Amino acid sequence: MKNDMVSHGSVLSLLSDKNQFPSFLRTVPNDGFQSLGLALLVQYFQWTWIGIIATDNDFGQLGSQNVRNHIFSMDGCIAFIEYIPVYYSEKKISHIVDVIKMSSVNVVVMYASMENLVKLMETIALQNITGKVWISSTGLYFSSDFTTKDILKTFKGTIGFAHHRGEIPGLREFLYSVHPSRFPDDILIKYFWEQAFGCQWPQQNDSFHVKTFTQIVRYASFCTGLENLDKLEINLYDVHNFRFTYGVYKAVYALAHALHKILTCSSSYVPTTESCLQSLTIQPWKLLRHAKTIHFKNRNGEDVYFDDNGDPPACYDILNFQLLSDGSSRYTQVGSFDSTAPKGHEISINETAVIWHWGYGQTPVSVCSDLCPTGYRKSLRRGQPVCCFDCVICSKGHITNQSDSRECQLCPVDQWPNEKHDRCIPKDIEFLTFSETLGGVLTSATGVCSTLAAFVLYIFVKNKETPIVKANNRELSYVLLFALLLGSLSPLLFIGRPTSITCMLQQTLFGIAFSICVSSILAKTVMVVIAFRATDPTSGLKKYLGSAVPNLIVIFCSGLQGIICMVWTATFPPFLQFTTSSETAKVIIECKEGSVVFFYVMLAYMGLLACVSFAVAFAARKLPDIFNEAKHITFSMLVFASVWLAFIPAYLSTQGKYMVAVEIFAILSTSAGILICIFFPKCYIILFRPQKNTKEHLIGKRHI
Repeated sequence: MKNDMVSHGSVLSLLSDKNQFPSFLRTVPNDGFQSLGLALLVQYFQWTWIGIIATDNDFGQLGSQNVRNHIFSMDGCIAFIEYIPVYYSEKKISHIVDVIKMSSVNVVVMYASMENLVKLMETIALQNITGKVWISSTGLYFSSDFTTKDILKTFKGTIGFAHHRGEIPGLREFLYSVHPSRFPDDILIKYFWEQAFGCQWPQQNDSFHVKTFTQIVRYASFCTGLENLDKLEINLYDVHNFRFTYGVYKAVYALAHALHKILTCSSSYVPTTESCLQSLTIQPWKLLRHAKTIHFKNRNGEDVYFDDNGDPPACYDILNFQLLSDGSSRYTQVGSFDSTAPKGHEISINETAVIWHWGYGQTPVSVCSDLCPTGYRKSLRRGQPVCCFDCVICSKGHITNQSDSRECQLCPVDQWPNEKHDRCIPKDIEFLTFSETLGGVLTSATGVCSTLAAFVLYIFVKNKETPIVKANNRELSYVLLFALLLGSLSPLLFIGRPTSITCMLQQTLFGIAFSICVSSILAKTVMVVIAFRATDPTSGLKKYLGSAVPNLIVIFCSGLQGIICMVWTATFPPFLQFTTSSETAKVIIECKEGSVVFFYVMLAYMGLLACVSFAVAFAARKLPDIFNEAKHITFSMLVFASVWLAFIPAYLSTQGKYMVAVEIFAILSTSAGILICIFFPKCYIILFRPQKNTKEHLIGKRHI
């Protein structure tokens, strides 16, 4: 490595392997950085559907694979990778052109040098393949000297990487001062002069000597030496675009700084046991060791140093190939890549300076599938890359407020997606309210039923001394009517927003109230039977005709229901519950039984009392008319049983406010049935047939 210790143009990544190339340093970036930079450039413009064309050699294969891996890591996809043969193959070139033409990609990365791409570019231009954005590596330059106008038009708008350029002080002046007479022994300068001015430089001591006939034909005249480089019509020297020359410039200064360290004995590598003069012996290994440690700023303010792999910090210029309206072309720097920049800021682009192909008025798009809007998620297409997908609206209960989302998020249990599925909104709260139609109807029915019960109680209290009220124990009638009034009012606890207290009172109040009702009816029925049997002079039932027996029946039977409710409340009390579901857009506020077993035990006990009352009343239905109340009780218990037998399946098949409505309907139907069957006939006589509400009339009927 004596002649190539610091390279100004070798970019192959393999050269960074210090096991194989321990003495190799360079002032141009490792090509692995270019692969990363190209992928970051693709990511910057949000291109996710990419094609790659590369030279079929180590440079192209290694570089294209690195680009592909970086694009994959950035969630991009590669539609195709095609390799251009080093030696021309018409069949292979035609295949690559067909792949490009048929592919839906709009962006193609070209990881190849100019000499390998010419034939492919000519074929692409000939077939008029437009609408593609070409991304070029550092080895690709378009120039009217090497390509046709059709190629220039086709590849207009190409954007790609170039080695960083910098100003080299004094270079312009030096180049324009070159003259063969100043360097008579440099044949390259003479050849350059002849090419630039189309003349032949006279050989030494023979101004008219011509070596070959070809030169006589080629050159119209001999060079006079008075030609002026500044007056050439073409821009012979692009002194601001010497990119590899800038690498040479940095390499020379790197070695100069290494020599300076040796000559000034300023390096820590100088052995402390030998004198500085002894260390001045310059050996290649010493120069290499010192070159590895240099770190300085050049005149452009750039840091020059080498990392552990012998690589400098990677810096590229991003160029845009622009074809102007007058037919001329130019490369315009529109951005840069800096490997030392903070992560995510390595690429900087001035998008307003970019001129795309004529088909694009703004930044082109290259995606296999359009971005999914908010409210939609990606659904991958089977057998295709991850960039190819369908957009599917989020399922029930899920949203996404970001575009191009892979998954939708589940809303909290008390929230629900809006129509666009891009935001969670609070769920509707559902409970049976007084203001809604159903709640209003049931509230009105509750008011009517409780008013009737209160009205009947008022009539009975007002007419308490009349025979029809005294018959069959008027105190039991008062208790029954009061219990009916209480039961008729209990639905008000079911309507409105539930609370913990109302949940505790709902079932227990309704259960105890109707237990008192049925217990009172049972007591009245038993008293009917006892009263009839006591008419026999030999019967011993006369002693039970007082108020003790019915009171005992009511207290015992209703007290047992009270005990059931107390144990229920103490162990598994009803509670307030917010029922939510991901499948419904509402939160149901409801009272849960706490213990379903106790709830049905309560209902079963009421049913048992009703059955006993029905059985006793049914047995006494044929007693004389004076005791005709048994018939009315029989019908009331039929109504009671029918309502609650229908209630259970209806209750189990509904939920929310409709479940509450079913129970309220059952309560009101039962109350109304008992009122109508037992008390309306008596009220009719009291109010509209007072002549029948006499003792004589009742006694008279008894003797019929």
